[in-house]
Amino acid sequence: MRELLPVPMQAAMGGDVYSGIARASGTLWCGRERATEGRRSDTVLVFCHPSSNFVGHYALAPCAELGMDAVGVVTRYAGNDTQVILENCVADLGSIIKHLRETEGYERIVLVGNSGGGGLAALYQAEAENPSIRDAPGGGGTDLTRAELPPVDALVMLNAHAGRADLIQGWLDPAIISEDDPFRRDPQLDLFSGRTVPLDPEWVATYRDAQARRMTRITDWVKAQLTELTERYGADVPDLPFHVHGTCADPRFVDVTLDASDREPGTLWGDPMSANLRPVTLGSFSTLRSWLSQWSVADSNGYGPTCLERVSVPVFVAYGAADRGCFPSMASALYEGATHPRKELLAVTGAGHYFDGRPDLVSDTLASIIKWLD
Repeated sequence: MRELLPVPMQAAMGGDVYSGIARASGTLWCGRERATEGRRSDTVLVFCHPSSNFVGHYALAPCAELGMDAVGVVTRYAGNDTQVILENCVADLGSIIKHLRETEGYERIVLVGNSGGGGLAALYQAEAENPSIRDAPGGGGTDLTRAELPPVDALVMLNAHAGRADLIQGWLDPAIISEDDPFRRDPQLDLFSGRTVPLDPEWVATYRDAQARRMTRITDWVKAQLTELTERYGADVPDLPFHVHGTCADPRFVDVTLDASDREPGTLWGDPMSANLRPVTLGSFSTLRSWLSQWSVADSNGYGPTCLERVSVPVFVAYGAADRGCFPSMASALYEGATHPRKELLAVTGAGHYFDGRPDLVSDTLASIIKWLD
C-alpha cells in the first residue's frame, strides 16, 4: 500500500520553494511502498530526480512485490524545474537518506537516479563521500561541506542521461539566430527543413559545434545579467527568470542511426519539430542562477560521469534500448565514469523511457538490480 512519508528538511527552505505550505512546514513529502505491511525490509531503493514528483513512481509497487521497500523522492522543486539549484537538491536528498537511515532504520540504502536523477544521484554520493562544494555556481545553493549527507550503499542509474547540462546542449536548436525570436532561423542549421536521413556526418559535426556555441552565448549572457542584477540591487533581488526557445532539436530524434538503438524516431513529447518550439520540454524556462547550476555545461556540478569518478560504492547502469530521450552513449558514459570494477551495464531490449506499458520489463529490470545487490 502506498504511504506518504514526511521528511524534515535539514536547512532553511529559503525563497526557492514554490509551496508556501511546504516552506512553512519545512517538510519533504515522499512516497513509500512496503514489501510487507507494517514492517520494513533491510534494504530500500530510493528513486530520485531534481524536480519530478516521484511519490507515484512506476517502480515502487513492483519493488515491493519483489520483496524490497521502495521510496519515491520529491525535492523542494516538485513539479517545476524552472528554479532548480542542484546543490539544494543534494541537501534535500541528504535529509531523506538521513531520515531513512536513522529514523526508519534501513540497514542498506540504494539510491536510484532515474532519467534526470542520474547526474543528481552521482553528485550526491560524490559529495557524501568527499564534500567539496560550498555553493552553487551562481550562488543560492547549500554549502555541501556543512550539510548532512550520509553516503548510500550503492547507486543505480535507470534510463538516465549523463547530466542536465550535457543533455540540453545536445538538444539546443542552433538554427535560432535571435534568442528573442524563434522564427529567425539559419537555414543551413535547420534540422527540420526536410533533410535526408541518415544525416550527413559532416553536417552533424557542424551542427554540434553550433549547439556548443549557442550554449556558450546563453551562459555568457546569463553571467552578464547576474553581474548587472547584483550591481543594481545587491541581495534584494537575487535572481531573474528568462526563456529559452528551441530546446528539443537533437539530430538523434530524427535519425536513429545516430547513437543507434531500437528506438523509433521522435521525442518523449511527440514530433520533434513541434516539441522543439512548445514549452513542454526541458529548459524552456529558467532563472539566471538555476541555469548555471543545472544547464550550463561550463559551470554545472551535475555531470554524472565526472561525479562517478569520485564514487567508491557499486554502480549499476540500466537503460532502455528503445528509449527516445536517453541514448546508449549516455549509459556508456555513466558506466565508464565509475572507475572501480564493481559496476554493471544492462540494456533492456524493448524498453522505452517510461517502459511504455511494459510492466513485465519493469519487473525484469528491477529483479536484475535486486539480484545484483544480493
